[in-house]
Amino acid sequence: MHPKAGTILRLFRAEVGYVSGEYLSRELGVSRTAVWKHITALRNNGYRIEAVTSRGYRLVSSPDNIDPHEIQTQLSITKIGQRLEFLKQTSSTNADAFRLAEDGAVEGTVVLADSQTGGKGRRGRLWTSPSGVNLYCSVVLRPSIMPHEAPQLTFLSAVAAARAIELTTGLTPEIKWPNDLLVSGKKVAGLLNEMSAETDGINFVILGIGVNLNMTADQFPDELRHPATSLFLESGTRIDRSSFTSTLLNELDRLYADFLTHGFGPVREEWQRRCNANGRQVVVTDSGTECRGGRFIGIDSDGAMLLRSDDDLLHRITCGDVRVI
Repeated sequence: MHPKAGTILRLFRAEVGYVSGEYLSRELGVSRTAVWKHITALRNNGYRIEAVTSRGYRLVSSPDNIDPHEIQTQLSITKIGQRLEFLKQTSSTNADAFRLAEDGAVEGTVVLADSQTGGKGRRGRLWTSPSGVNLYCSVVLRPSIMPHEAPQLTFLSAVAAARAIELTTGLTPEIKWPNDLLVSGKKVAGLLNEMSAETDGINFVILGIGVNLNMTADQFPDELRHPATSLFLESGTRIDRSSFTSTLLNELDRLYADFLTHGFGPVREEWQRRCNANGRQVVVTDSGTECRGGRFIGIDSDGAMLLRSDDDLLHRITCGDVRVI
């Protein structure tokens, strides 16, 4: 998309009703004929734009594409999203972001893909990644923290995704330790963070975020370990993928800025409020075998689960699957 076309989209969204061709021409510094050419190009890319004589133009609807230029028109950020890389198809956005980070990519670089052929979740599990329906996103961060603190960013990205879902759909997602988001008890999003570090510090962290936006029931594979859903299935409304992405990046940017200033405390507090197991009895299993039961009382500074057993002992759990009783 031409940058001028992206500016036109931003101006459409900033106004209520019609925008005159004269105003667009003045704001873009181009002729009315050039404005018309950009409008035509937008229409050819799937945007429905209404034109009325003596009133101007009005954006009626946008295509269900992930468009970096459109996303940037909706961003209000300081770091995250200042560079967007979009791929029609890739094996894994996390792997792409990792390579970019190794090559010196600026903090806040975001890799987006329409589909993934090798998407993965926690512990190497498959993340189904069809085209045209979901969000597959990875973010490069370079925080000045110690390697043992890096898991804190997984919880930060979970809170950001939960906020974005609420703002976009009105649904109230719950967070399942350590890195899944649930709606109606079914998985709608997952986080997978990876890092490059030395003994005394972090080179970079990759925040991987996958959200099921518009998948239909027949697009989910039969062999899923746990029930899954999409925001479309739960809300009954199709989600604008570019708009959702910009909302997510805005929330992620705000949370990250606060994290750098105030530390993990505020993130941990909000994460625990949103956790589906907070204060409840749970069972933790590992590879299908029950390994611990007790009351979930929160997470510690490195993201480990804090579990109080029936004999009043406090246990730190660093891996496993959690089931609320």
